[in-house]
Amino acid sequence: MFFSFPFLSSLLLASTAVWAAAPAGLQSLTPGNFIAVEDENQFLISPNGTFSSGFYPVGSNSYCYSIWYTNSFEKTVVWMANRDKPVNGEKSRLTLNVDSNLVLTDADGTIVWSTDTTSNGEIQLQLLETGNLVVTNQSQNFIWQSFDFPTDTLLPQQRFLKTSTLISKQNRGVYLSGFYCFKFNDYNVLNLLYNSPSLSGIYWPDTMVTVFVNGRSPYNSSRIAILDEMGGFESSDKLKFNATDYGLGPKRRLTVDFDGVLRLYSLDESTGNWTVTWIPSGARIDPCMVHGLCGDYGICEYDPLPACSCPPGFIRNDPSDWTKGCKPLMNLTCNSINPSKEMDFIALPNTDYFGHDWGYADKFSIEMCKNWCLSSCECTGFGYALDGTGQCYPKMGLRNGYRKPSTAVRMFIKVTKDEYSSSLALRHTTNELNCSASQIVLGTEHMYAEKSNKFRSMGLLVGVVVAIGISELIFVGFGWWNVFRQRVNEELVNMGYIVLAMGFKRFSYDELKRATKNFKQEIGKGGFGTVYKGELDDGRVVAVKRLDGVLQGEAEFWAEVSIIGKINHKNLVKLWGFCADKHHKMLVYEYVKNGSLDKFLFSDSSQVLGLEQRYEIAVGTAKGLSYLHEECLEWVLHCDVKPQNILLDESMEPKVADFGMSKLFREISESGFSKVRGTRGYLAPEWMMNLKIDAKADVYSYGIVVLELLSGKNAYGFESSTVCKDGGRDTDMVKWVMERAEKGEVEKVMDPRLKVEDKQNKKKIEILLKVALLCVKEDRNMRPAMSRVVELLTGYEEPSSHGDVC
Repeated sequence: MFFSFPFLSSLLLASTAVWAAAPAGLQSLTPGNFIAVEDENQFLISPNGTFSSGFYPVGSNSYCYSIWYTNSFEKTVVWMANRDKPVNGEKSRLTLNVDSNLVLTDADGTIVWSTDTTSNGEIQLQLLETGNLVVTNQSQNFIWQSFDFPTDTLLPQQRFLKTSTLISKQNRGVYLSGFYCFKFNDYNVLNLLYNSPSLSGIYWPDTMVTVFVNGRSPYNSSRIAILDEMGGFESSDKLKFNATDYGLGPKRRLTVDFDGVLRLYSLDESTGNWTVTWIPSGARIDPCMVHGLCGDYGICEYDPLPACSCPPGFIRNDPSDWTKGCKPLMNLTCNSINPSKEMDFIALPNTDYFGHDWGYADKFSIEMCKNWCLSSCECTGFGYALDGTGQCYPKMGLRNGYRKPSTAVRMFIKVTKDEYSSSLALRHTTNELNCSASQIVLGTEHMYAEKSNKFRSMGLLVGVVVAIGISELIFVGFGWWNVFRQRVNEELVNMGYIVLAMGFKRFSYDELKRATKNFKQEIGKGGFGTVYKGELDDGRVVAVKRLDGVLQGEAEFWAEVSIIGKINHKNLVKLWGFCADKHHKMLVYEYVKNGSLDKFLFSDSSQVLGLEQRYEIAVGTAKGLSYLHEECLEWVLHCDVKPQNILLDESMEPKVADFGMSKLFREISESGFSKVRGTRGYLAPEWMMNLKIDAKADVYSYGIVVLELLSGKNAYGFESSTVCKDGGRDTDMVKWVMERAEKGEVEKVMDPRLKVEDKQNKKKIEILLKVALLCVKEDRNMRPAMSRVVELLTGYEEPSSHGDVC
């Protein structure tokens, strides 16, 4: 649900009147003062600067009050106050009340989080050098401390108690509470467990052996553990370990990561990067043994990284979330009178599903095991040992699946006979979406991407060709290889010429590092990466986007960039160049002076957009999207139309940004505010219905943007920012606008900052509202194409050619 966003330099405190002239990085906050989310230049800082504390962006206009390592590369967060209830990017406050209660309020004044503490006398809020955020009294006693309420990380000197729990985040860059926990169990032993609404289970230490074999003891009920500054960890259950770089010096953290693995990290402050210096030992801590990873029926295997797949005849429940597992193509119905009727099994070699055994028997034949499972509707399948023991394990549920060559088990999954027949022609299913003229796998992380079988097929094809032409290859092998190598080199060289002929440059990493002064001035961030302002050697000001998660090789990256580089329209941000330097992938765009539309529309900017300006922004944005959808030689979807991706130049002319990004990503790692491509509030209904996505999804998002232009309200967080005059509260902007439009109460929809008295303005409002409501129709077939939107907004009085080249 959240983007992995750029890090703003955090925010420090206080009312503008009191602290406007104060330097950034204050040591304390005193009663009656607050930290404002809008102030990007203020933040609390620990005495030696190791830690900072302020509002951390976790999504589009969404923030959590946090603590992070100041000198880590991506400002690694170690604590959050409101990780599951982010606040608005406007008017949210962290206030220290005079009674010592520390309160976090949202834009509408709602209390989102508080310490619920009271005290008399002098108090203050401080961030200690240990990373502990504390409220202290005049005697320097702690009234409240963040160390008592960890999120996913334990810091050195932070006591881990019987009431403490580390809870992973949901995904990389998604800070919501996940399903993996580290805590003491009821038997006084530290465990890692998977705890979802439908399933819970310990996966470390290995539950198949006793506590004592694992080197633990359940007899100490004090339940306390600590990580010291040397990198040593010690617990009351006799769990002990040391970092591989044990000793004073490195900053460290112990974190339960989103993949369920507990890791100790050490910080290299010269680079800002973290190094793993310890992970739990034991056979059941490797990623494919983490419970819940691939969901019901899902199978984890290494290829070479952990990857999830569905058995033949099964498809994913949710294309964006592997933890929801797989489902059969046909419903599995069991006849309780005759359970074996119309049922059969799919056999999977070297595969097992851990746990949920319905029974156990040894010295069984496979047929005996099949008949046993067929005799009961409770049995969903069985595992059969191939070590000669004849062990049979019927299963009540098929969860925690994994496949390894060393697994001496064959898994049999119960299916209908029709499904068994159809599954013989199927391979592991891959849920793909045609967006931006490229295939995009909607997965949770690149390491859990679905496994493709195309390489195996290619291998078989090559094998056939080699077998047929073996004699020819013997005679001309060397000559063929030289020709092949020469052609490959020619293709790469030609690709470089094509890129240069298109009028943009290939930059080296060092050039862009110099242009951005070591990526110093961050001007924005989205789901695909961080954007920095820079100046090239020729004096041109540019915006450099560092891409996150692009795994292509250089040749493939060039091919995709060449398509984006061909796109040229006055209402689209121009690509000037790129960098493909080893693992560094960057795009260099023209710098658009006035930034994104949301800063004018939703902030307390002194420059209020007039109706005429808003109308022209709607027209220009429509033209840019129409060009992408219908006029380009390569059909391109945007998939994330929102004000943050509409930039305004010095003349307030709109330029759509971030188009074509999905071409560079074979898998979506951006979670946004939903686990599909895009941002909550702007997503068309078909995203949630797993329907094929086409240009009408962009049309819907555009319609939401037009409603925002009219109302001045943000579609995201609409519930928290919108309270109707009649006392009710709406959560859906479209519904809210439609209800008022049907009642003829258009004035209640309009941004109160607009002046709309004259007839011409009223006519423009009428057109904008009509276009917006057409674009947000639930049935996408009723939405107009973007070219039709341009006609409706302009009367189509302009010539058909824009003079732009695709």
